[in-house]
Amino acid sequence: MRNAYRVLAYLIALEVVIQASAIAWAFFGFGKWIEDGNVFNKATLDCDDCGWNFYAERGFMIHGLNGAMIIPAISLIFLVVSFFAKVPGGVKYAGILFVLVIIQSQVLPGLGHEYPIFGAVHGLNALLVFGLAVVAGHRVASTRAEEPVPMAV
Repeated sequence: MRNAYRVLAYLIALEVVIQASAIAWAFFGFGKWIEDGNVFNKATLDCDDCGWNFYAERGFMIHGLNGAMIIPAISLIFLVVSFFAKVPGGVKYAGILFVLVIIQSQVLPGLGHEYPIFGAVHGLNALLVFGLAVVAGHRVASTRAEEPVPMAV
């Protein structure tokens, strides 16, 4: 279970890296699409048949799917595994990480669309999720599993 705990912690950190890469790919591709002479406005957004798709648009899809479903699922599994892994402080780290992921995936995106400043909070929280996941994974390597003490007969 300790190995599963470590793998899940590092997997969450890797998913945050994927998130950053996907959204950067999408926005750079979007910028290129606009530089190529395309126009994006509310009418374009509302039009289903306007053909505003561009190759890097997949980055938005990856970021959305990963952030809304995959990372929260992994963090929930991580929280459950933490109860059995016997990592010192492991449940605390997994619990805090789970709360940060829920805030990241369920609260901040909605607030960011209404109040763009929360986009910055979304980015900062992603760094917290990444850092905490790395620390949690590293704690397994830095602590030994408790060895059972033989009973005296």
